Amino acid sequence: MVQTQPPTAPNALLTLPNAISFARLCAVPAAIYLVLDDDWGAAFTVFAAAGISDAVDGWLARRQGGTALGAALDPLADKALMVGMYITLAATRQLPLWLAMLVVFRDVMIVGGLLLLWLYDHHVPIRPLAISKVNTGLQIGLVALVLGLNAAGLMWPAVRLAAIWLVAISTAASFAAYVKHTVRPA
Repeated sequence: MVQTQPPTAPNALLTLPNAISFARLCAVPAAIYLVLDDDWGAAFTVFAAAGISDAVDGWLARRQGGTALGAALDPLADKALMVGMYITLAATRQLPLWLAMLVVFRDVMIVGGLLLLWLYDHHVPIRPLAISKVNTGLQIGLVALVLGLNAAGLMWPAVRLAAIWLVAISTAASFAAYVKHTVRPA
């Protein structure tokens, strides 16, 4: 007989998924430092470990039951990592500044818009849209590509440029979809 963990209380603080999310949040400064120090292999490793930890803590949270802290900590860690990496890669001229601005602007507008709506007691269900999932995958893929290529000493400008434009298009489309969904919910 397979034993499963009892569900976690929704207000629990110290759970394994929460600890993993917190560790991922703490990895953000390390990843940024490694990029600024031109240690591309280590930066790639930290970024990949953060991605794996995201999958693991999500799986554990679904299996054990999520918590209110985990529901906030997981996306915070994800956004901190992505925003931190895009800004840092733009500052080191590995990605165009305009792309980092687009990625950050989208996230700030979505989170800021939801906070404003919440403040004015207008509740919008928060659920990821399909285009947003595609966008997140492409954004993660671009960071991994840049870190990996730099770690290997490769340039591949055509591949980088294609990935940059895919991220730009999906980021703009995702933002537009969120605005449309908020203005006219399905």
